[in-house]
Amino acid sequence: MREVLVEKNGPVTSIVLNRPYAKNAVDRDAADALCEAFLDFERDEDALAGVFCGADGAFCAGADLKAVATGKGNRSVPPATGADFSRLASDGPMGPSRMILNKPVIGAISGHAVAGGLELALWCDMRVVEE
Repeated sequence: MREVLVEKNGPVTSIVLNRPYAKNAVDRDAADALCEAFLDFERDEDALAGVFCGADGAFCAGADLKAVATGKGNRSVPPATGADFSRLASDGPMGPSRMILNKPVIGAISGHAVAGGLELALWCDMRVVEE
């Protein structure tokens, strides 16, 4: 099962966190896959806006604590600053949360968005939240 799905519909690219068995909690592989998906979105000249959501009724339950316990958790490096700063840095603990994109990303928030999941929701330029 792919942890991140990308769907294109004309100028809109949807990026779906697809780890429903873990309430879409993010481990290192998922963080890397999210970064790759958002970098591809940023570089796609036909993509004008992105929609970011979680699969199966949960946006994101934060870091995958089972992965953290086994040493395969998310990154925890300090952000690069000064001359080392990159607006497309993929070193955020939740993956893309330190990226500064040139295109808008709309967070489609359904279900839980807690801890690092809230971090990802707040990273989006705009949020649409299910009641």
